[in-house]
Amino acid sequence: MSERATVPRPRRSHSGDEAIAIDDDATLHAMGYPRKLTRRFRGFDNFAISFTIINIISGIFSAFGFGMGAGGPLILVFGWIGVSVMVLFVGAAMGEIASAYPTSGALYFSAGKLARRHRGAWSWYTGWLNFVGQIGGTAATGYAAATFIQAFIVMQWPGYTVTGQSTVTIITVILLLQALANTYTVQLVATLNRISVWWLLIGMTVIVLSLVLIPTHHQSPSFATHFVNGTGFSNAIYAAMLGLLVTSWTFTGFDGSFHMSEETVKATVNTPKGIMRAIGYSAAAGLILMLALVYAIRDYSATASASAPPVQILIDALGTGTAKLLLLIVIGAMLFCGLANMTSNTRQIFAFARDGAMPGSRLWHSVSPRTRTPVKAVWLAAACSFVLITPAWWSHTAFTAIVSVNVVGLYLAYGVPILLRLRLGDEFQPGPWHLGRWSRPIALTAVVWIAFSSVLFMLPHASPITPTTFNYAPIALGAVLLIATAWWFATARRRFQGPVSYGSPDEVAAMDLV
Repeated sequence: MSERATVPRPRRSHSGDEAIAIDDDATLHAMGYPRKLTRRFRGFDNFAISFTIINIISGIFSAFGFGMGAGGPLILVFGWIGVSVMVLFVGAAMGEIASAYPTSGALYFSAGKLARRHRGAWSWYTGWLNFVGQIGGTAATGYAAATFIQAFIVMQWPGYTVTGQSTVTIITVILLLQALANTYTVQLVATLNRISVWWLLIGMTVIVLSLVLIPTHHQSPSFATHFVNGTGFSNAIYAAMLGLLVTSWTFTGFDGSFHMSEETVKATVNTPKGIMRAIGYSAAAGLILMLALVYAIRDYSATASASAPPVQILIDALGTGTAKLLLLIVIGAMLFCGLANMTSNTRQIFAFARDGAMPGSRLWHSVSPRTRTPVKAVWLAAACSFVLITPAWWSHTAFTAIVSVNVVGLYLAYGVPILLRLRLGDEFQPGPWHLGRWSRPIALTAVVWIAFSSVLFMLPHASPITPTTFNYAPIALGAVLLIATAWWFATARRRFQGPVSYGSPDEVAAMDLV
């Protein structure tokens, strides 16, 4: 097998899923891997996992308060539209690469295959950025769910006191339940992801209709152009740029479709379609939800200063009873999001370990003979996420830095293979789903946006800058890269040369376990 894998186009077949599965296996064998995971994800299932991880309800409700001070309604609404378009460019560029390399290794695998030189290093850094970002995503969604669960408890029992200890305890229970669900079977996770799509769509519809039909007062149409700068910085343009992070925070994790490609039927087509549909549908539905929340705001200053501004909007507009019912929809969405996050995270660990890039690799890429799932990788993902949330026991600031590293780590991991695809030029061999003559302009736009948004995430987000408001993301990200670099030069560069091939297509076909 050559260093740069050429993936065969799937054969056309009208004889059902069995014939399609043979094509998927041939594609995987051409990349040098035997089939070890069960292919039970249909096109809808592949879309569902990224749609659930993006999770407009979770993302908007978690970040809305920040946006109220960083640009206000103008940036919340029009920033959502602009950033959604840019994320579609990123998704399209990623989808084209996913069609060419449909494997659980996803970003780090394609980085290793697309690099002309230093393939091992490109793959190594991409993999670890992706790993840290995925772990941070699982931890962050657990933290958000715990926060809103406690907001509900306070509404139901006002005497309840929220503490760091109670938050960590609730997150721990959430991680355990999500790990158990991922341990059981792929079919269970696929079923829960299907349910999550309808939970999100129906839940969003209920929330929007409630905010539109029940309140007797709404803001005027011009309110969408209202600008607010509550960041403490005098420069309005800078404040507006910070407000773009609300949408960027929401649109993470759509690489989940890529990571699930080894478990997806007709992956060379369904994987990129899953990425694009998840982003497109989230963009449209999210705009509707954003508008509903913005126009339902009563007292802007009081809402912005509340501990959970979206919850305050629901209470002011609908009353406490209805607000509590809608809050259950939000909490459910966050729990589904965390489950899908962990599933994607587990597949990245499985693939990275399969190529020998993690300590104890043989352990983490083993597959349960009963469930055909990487059970040990599931519990490693849960354990690492638990480690990340432990600072919340005594400090919220430290955890905020981890959340920022989650987003920056993921987007940098997205950007590396797209950049390498640009450098490769016409040597890039696309899969069945490709962008044609628009491939390079779209990839270039994606790389520029990733670079811009990553810088924004590492700049100060509030003034004056104090130990409480300081953005620790550059320090945390620098620490991750420092550790990865030290590890690379100490031992990894001698034993890790990027994605490995287990043999010729015929040889790896004989190793299939499913």
